[in-house]
Amino acid sequence: MNNYKLIFTGPSGAGKSTAIAALSDIPVVTTEAKDTDPERNRNKYKTTITVALDYGVIKLPSKDKIHLYGTPGQERFNFMWELLTEGGLGLILLIDNARDQPIADLNFFLEAFRDFIHKTKVAIGVTRMDINPKPNLEEYHLALQAHGLNPPLFEVDARRREDVSLLLQALLYTLDPCLHQAELGSADRSS
Repeated sequence: MNNYKLIFTGPSGAGKSTAIAALSDIPVVTTEAKDTDPERNRNKYKTTITVALDYGVIKLPSKDKIHLYGTPGQERFNFMWELLTEGGLGLILLIDNARDQPIADLNFFLEAFRDFIHKTKVAIGVTRMDINPKPNLEEYHLALQAHGLNPPLFEVDARRREDVSLLLQALLYTLDPCLHQAELGSADRSS
């Protein structure tokens, strides 16, 4: 039995906790606390923040497990980022398109996780494009090119298992193109 570790990151409210819950085969462990600085976070969709981590598991038919770890989104908890990425295979970066400067968020997290991304791979999901369609995916591609990156990039609804599963599969494919979709088993089941 193999155990794999994938990391979810992004700004507070981008959908990390929700995405992990959409995929996990176990009840998600969360470390949510009341957001004591909503002015700084400017997140009208979420009144709590992750202060340590979120954790879930995907159980594969082979008995292997994919452990899903979500980082806190606020920079003041960045000490957890390095701890959580230790031993990780790859990164799923979620960006909230309804925030004031989502491209700046993208640039910030790509820089913050640069070393980890260069050792592994990244896949990017843009959430809340239904609320704010700009910037569009082409603008994100241009921003990624400035970093010398061309990772999988999708519009996702973090509540939809199918959307998050597609993002996960894209990341796994970039890590190992020989992976077969059937190996994900429960990651593909419908909600």
